[in-house]
Amino acid sequence: MQFGIFSVGDVTTDPTTGRTPSEHERIKAMVAIALKAEEVGLDVFATGEHHNPPFVPSSPTTMLGYIAARTERLQLSTATTLITTNDPVKIAEDFAMLQHIADGRVDLMLGRGNTGPVYPWFGQDIRQGIPLAIENYALLHRLWREDVVDWEGRFRTPLQGFTSTPRPLDGVPPFVWHGSIRSPEIAEQAAYYGDGFFANNIFWPKEHFMRLINLYRQRYAHYGHGTPEQAVVGLGGQVFMRKNSQDAVREFRPYFDNAPVYGHGPSLEEFTAETPLTVGSPQQVIDRTLEFRELFGDYQRQLFLMDHAGLPLKTVLEQLDILGEEVVPVLRKEFAKDRPAEVPGAPTHASLLAARDATAPVGA
Repeated sequence: MQFGIFSVGDVTTDPTTGRTPSEHERIKAMVAIALKAEEVGLDVFATGEHHNPPFVPSSPTTMLGYIAARTERLQLSTATTLITTNDPVKIAEDFAMLQHIADGRVDLMLGRGNTGPVYPWFGQDIRQGIPLAIENYALLHRLWREDVVDWEGRFRTPLQGFTSTPRPLDGVPPFVWHGSIRSPEIAEQAAYYGDGFFANNIFWPKEHFMRLINLYRQRYAHYGHGTPEQAVVGLGGQVFMRKNSQDAVREFRPYFDNAPVYGHGPSLEEFTAETPLTVGSPQQVIDRTLEFRELFGDYQRQLFLMDHAGLPLKTVLEQLDILGEEVVPVLRKEFAKDRPAEVPGAPTHASLLAARDATAPVGA
């Protein structure tokens, strides 16, 4: 399994001090958090994509390219790449370039995002969100696998004899996760292509995501990619930890109560009871995360959201120390216990290259 963190890149006022970081400070903080993730032994750093205040990560490949130059082992990914409002030709080119720069340490998570106004900003209609996601990915998938592409669809100008450059590293495209919090159509799309499905289960009850993931697993098998258990699943999560749970709750409560995404709604206690948000001791985070396996089956990637709601950088870095030193080592050991041999590991460039070579015709 891979363990890592994802950031939505929000610029939020710290409710305990009243201070709001500048965009520059927040961008630099995201870089520092990524570097810390590698330092403490995590596997993945993923950034969101947003084009509206109060968020800053409008150019994920720029940020990830810089982080690639500062790291050696960290897998670089996105928490959302907007397949609906980005041109699939540009996605193909940008992520292939990043793949070369990072020596293959790249994958991406495609999604529709959760900001309605972004559609007209990029000349699209939000009512076409699902058809855009399906058509744009169909083109992206071909651009990475065919040297010359002829294409005609509903949402962009036709292509004739087009070659996306650079070509994917070693002829192996970056692995794609299809991210969703609500749409069975996206689970179906992930299954059809044999790609990964990332259920960002941070807001809704577990029963909803159990249905989505089970649908994806069954359809993955239907399309002949393997057994349901061999489908590639990723999950989100949110945690805040201190040595004892009372201190964690006391410190995190003002951030929760004022967070743009869930503040002024359910109480902290109600939210933690219904969603994966865990505020407490490291052992509580371990126990709660291990429950995911019971609910969703063996899976490949676990990402945590830790740098949101105005939490200062110093606090986030302390959280990463706890995660890397006390939580993830135990999770690695426990998740490895009794893991069936047929369940695949998390996809990497090396594993995708090996799989490609293993199925190549003799002499190819």
